[in-house]
Amino acid sequence: MGNITFVEHDGTEHVVNIEVGKSLMQIAMDSGIPGIDADCGGACACGTCHVIVDRQWVGVAGSASAGELQMIDLNPEKSETSRLSCQIKVSDVMNGMVVRLPKFQM
Repeated sequence: MGNITFVEHDGTEHVVNIEVGKSLMQIAMDSGIPGIDADCGGACACGTCHVIVDRQWVGVAGSASAGELQMIDLNPEKSETSRLSCQIKVSDVMNGMVVRLPKFQM
């Protein structure tokens, strides 16, 4: 088993265990990670599970769909590596992955 690190805007780190097959958002919610609101429950309809994937992990996280990109585009804190954590399916190859949380969710 591996882990993924969520880094809050203030630098506080939360290391959680990988749960293969779950979304990154589900793992964050199950682990009580502050800053992931997930208002739509993972339907890619709100953007409140926005994360910024560290560059070295972008390829592992996969590509965003057109719908996800539209939601991300509404966020003033978006970056080149922004993703919605509800759209990232976790796998074993994500061991060590780091994602950062924006200061605010939309």
